[in-house]
Amino acid sequence: MTLTPLASNNALDDDPRRYAHLSTIRLEDPDAVARAAKARRRHPGLKYGRQNFIVAADHPARGALAVGSDPVAMADRRRLLDRLQIALANPDVDGVLASPDIMDDLLLLGALEGKLVFGSMNRGGLAGLVNEIDDRFTGHTAAALEALGADGGKMLTRICLGDPDTVATLEATAKAIDSLAERKLIAMVEPFLSVRDNGRVRNDLSTDAVIKSIAIAEGLGSTSAYTWMKLPVVADMERVMAATTMPTVLLGGDPDSSQDEVFASWQAALALPGVQGLTVGRTLLYPADGDVAGAVATAASLLNHTTPNRTEEVSE
Repeated sequence: MTLTPLASNNALDDDPRRYAHLSTIRLEDPDAVARAAKARRRHPGLKYGRQNFIVAADHPARGALAVGSDPVAMADRRRLLDRLQIALANPDVDGVLASPDIMDDLLLLGALEGKLVFGSMNRGGLAGLVNEIDDRFTGHTAAALEALGADGGKMLTRICLGDPDTVATLEATAKAIDSLAERKLIAMVEPFLSVRDNGRVRNDLSTDAVIKSIAIAEGLGSTSAYTWMKLPVVADMERVMAATTMPTVLLGGDPDSSQDEVFASWQAALALPGVQGLTVGRTLLYPADGDVAGAVATAASLLNHTTPNRTEEVSE
């Protein structure tokens, strides 16, 4: 996929100094991040039957800067912030999933008013690292997320049966789930069965592999009361969703197929029971045609935003 520049109606500003004030604040008043988090208006709350739309922006912290054929598409922080603000300006976008650095920028920009906020907890398994599966928790902690007034934390949980570092990742994930649950925060677990292929880690996206990863991941921690799944859209999603009773958000990844085909696959999966919405990053922030606002609007149109009557909800 070859990226084109932002469509003209998407461009916020092309002044290279447009985010210089963030550097000034970080230098002279670093406590401004905490104040912005405390003053932020929170999301009105999750509702059964109303699907949520969360934009993901934690890829750079793992050294994953590529989108399509561009190996450094996400390297320019100013352009990434431009794209995130375009996405978050859509009222149908419920929130963001971000690493601490991006989260702090968005808080200082006032871009998270009324939004769901999920922090990215483990980014130590750098893309291409020799011990990539030893995915250390180097990002948000549960305590930090509580202090920020966040709604939860996300953890990438790659399970490589041929790599002894997998057990450490599983243990760390379980501890993070417990730490979040103690604070009544959501643990968004993103599991994969992974293999090493010519020296690189590759996620097995076969239906059976995804189902097995769910079975392992949903058993982590001493409670699953606050656990969600974050799952790829693969073949036979009916079987995938039959593998869990946990609220599930769909991830977008870096698609190989056309945007229309991707949206069609999301639409079919969003109709399944248990699917709580989308958590998508590169697919929408870096569409091939450069029209971020258009891609976000199309994705938002696929979600169910109608809250059912109380009598139709599951009993609490």
